[in-house]
Amino acid sequence: MEELKKLAEAFELEGKVLEVKPLGNGLINDTYKVVTAAGSPDYVLQRINNAIFKDVELLQHNIEAVTGHIRAKLVAAGEKDLDRKVLRFVKVKGGDKTWLLQDGKYWRVSVFIPDAFTYETVNPEYSRFAGKAFGNFEARLSDIKESLGETIPDFHNMELRARQLREAVQNDAAGRLAADTGELKAILEDIDRYCEQMCKAERMYREGVLPKRICHCDTKVNNMMFDDKGEVLCVIDLDTVMPSFVFSDFGDFLRTAANTLPEDHPDYKGVDFRMDIFKAFSEGYIDGTRSFLTPVERENLPYAACLFPFMQAVRFFADYINGDTYYKIAYPEHNLVRTRNQMALFHSALSKVPEMTSWIASL
Repeated sequence: MEELKKLAEAFELEGKVLEVKPLGNGLINDTYKVVTAAGSPDYVLQRINNAIFKDVELLQHNIEAVTGHIRAKLVAAGEKDLDRKVLRFVKVKGGDKTWLLQDGKYWRVSVFIPDAFTYETVNPEYSRFAGKAFGNFEARLSDIKESLGETIPDFHNMELRARQLREAVQNDAAGRLAADTGELKAILEDIDRYCEQMCKAERMYREGVLPKRICHCDTKVNNMMFDDKGEVLCVIDLDTVMPSFVFSDFGDFLRTAANTLPEDHPDYKGVDFRMDIFKAFSEGYIDGTRSFLTPVERENLPYAACLFPFMQAVRFFADYINGDTYYKIAYPEHNLVRTRNQMALFHSALSKVPEMTSWIASL
């Protein structure tokens, strides 16, 4: 850990570094806790995965702009204990950057939030918390003047995902379509039946009726920090914060949280879209976004709930046809199982659009 200690000491830390130890179980970045001498804050040292986030300077610019804007709003509102309510990233010694390139790896340091907790629990109570927290997050950024870029270009672009599937079908790189006995053709026909309908967000944007907002784009229950009283302190994991449609934050949360089964469960006939989770999350989200959400955005939230399982099914299916080159798999048909699961969730959500629409209208 001596090398990690030297990395941490390259940043403008308060206090002497005593220890650096692994923190959490993140799937994207390597993360460590930097323990300092008593009286000084502890820190989080993180290696940025530049294989996924290829423009680290843009990534950190986005995060600095967002956290700076939220911090200024908290100050204006008279909030105290700011380092527990918004992330703060530390500059490299002798410079103005919040990231360090060392031996081909990118690193950053933020202030550790003490006495704070994350939860994996997905139930109506925490879904309501999540809706309110992510809605408030978007609301605070609805008037940001700083220009932000896309850290993963076209991340939630349904038209792009549809094109990628068509290319996969045309190339049939793994020969799976050539060997198909009928199941893959049936899945393709099912996807084709709804593809144009699910691409309407991009059309609405081109027509000027749907705006892009600054969104979190990775809305999970465990991307919020809670205090010991169960109150939400702040939203974390800001790498994917970028311009997008609000559908990203709304639909992506429900894709995982409202499924009765994990996304790769083989019993896709047991998949159902949970309306109790939808109602709780949308209640919190509508409450948090009242200050800026347009009628068009609000009315299309049920569409967002359908869009994200559909989009994920298209991505899993394209990867299966390509020979499993993107997603990690545990067995040869893993991506096909995921595809069936997500299409089942899509159809379940689609059948509940009238109920979703009524609930949104009631809020």
